[in-house]
Amino acid sequence: MLKDIKVLELASVLAGPSVGQFFAEMGAEVIKVENTHTHGDVTRSWKTAGEETDDRSAYFCSVNWGKRSMGLDLAKNEGRKILHQLCAQSDIVLVSFKPGDEFKFEADYESLKKINPSVIYGAITGYGSDNDRVGYDAVVQAESGFMDLNGEPDGVPLKMPVALIDVLAAHQLKEGILLALLQRERTKVGMRIEVSLIQTGITSLSNQATNWLVAGQVPKRMGSAHPNIAPYGDSFLTKDGKRILLAVGSDKQFTDLCKILNHIEWKDDLRFTNNQSRVKNRNVLNNLLNGSIAQIHSETLLQEIHWKKIPAGIIQNVKEVLEGNDAREILLGNNEIKGVRNFIGQGFARPHVLPPPHYGEHSSSILIEKLGFSSKEAFSMLEKSIISGK
Repeated sequence: MLKDIKVLELASVLAGPSVGQFFAEMGAEVIKVENTHTHGDVTRSWKTAGEETDDRSAYFCSVNWGKRSMGLDLAKNEGRKILHQLCAQSDIVLVSFKPGDEFKFEADYESLKKINPSVIYGAITGYGSDNDRVGYDAVVQAESGFMDLNGEPDGVPLKMPVALIDVLAAHQLKEGILLALLQRERTKVGMRIEVSLIQTGITSLSNQATNWLVAGQVPKRMGSAHPNIAPYGDSFLTKDGKRILLAVGSDKQFTDLCKILNHIEWKDDLRFTNNQSRVKNRNVLNNLLNGSIAQIHSETLLQEIHWKKIPAGIIQNVKEVLEGNDAREILLGNNEIKGVRNFIGQGFARPHVLPPPHYGEHSSSILIEKLGFSSKEAFSMLEKSIISGK
């Protein structure tokens, strides 16, 4: 699909590399430039307690499939020269520098545009290019309202257990770059695209934002319950100990649920006759549902619920999810190392994607194959620590 597109990834951690993996999954050539002073992307060392992996940690493997890795010292003139040579051959450059580092390394858009006027420059920032604060997902979850919304009503605010803002920022940048590629087809001119973590967080508040902007209500922590729908997001234990989550979104679905539970009288109860009344009387309704669902086996209940097209499902752990049928088509790798695709759209050809690279695994080969260095010159770059790895 994108086999002729060349991507130069100067980004690290999650958001920028996630964009790089997307392009790799779609057939683009992606070269990941890693900092020699940190021995590569910092996430290579982000390991869980007891994790036994090489320099490709489980975290690193989440967003670095399909890439070639070059360890490069951008603090040295020779390193920056190599970077510029790679940029001259690239369609897209991805960056997530700490504020100011892009100028120090001569990797800012204006510098690279002089080398390659058609380059598309995708930048992830924390708070915008005019703010020198460093952006971290957990802090942005706190500052963008997500943590205040997440947790039980009487509990402390909680962050999501994935770097949600990074993941969403990657999708925002991905969309911007695809639009820029379309525009470049018409104009032959590149552009700079910037996505900040803070604005990503704010726009992703979605209906919770308009609960305040339109309805004038400040959203509160409600556990997994939905502020506008009931019973939606509420979960209940079945007779065999499975926890089922309901997502009843219409009065008809509620009526069908009442029939399945043999409590048709609930649909005529003034406390539950429509969605707004059910939201108002959520606690009473949930107590009734708890008692009724606790008398039914999960398999029996789900069979009837799915037959009636009522949205519901069993809460699963990650192991159960990844061993299930729904994950099979989007898994990467083999018995040695596995991962999950970043792009799940159906209908596209699926080229083979190489496993995440070791740090500097392709440093010399990139110099030789892409930039025309001789083996002797590449070895000299290794000896002088301009590049590192192999």
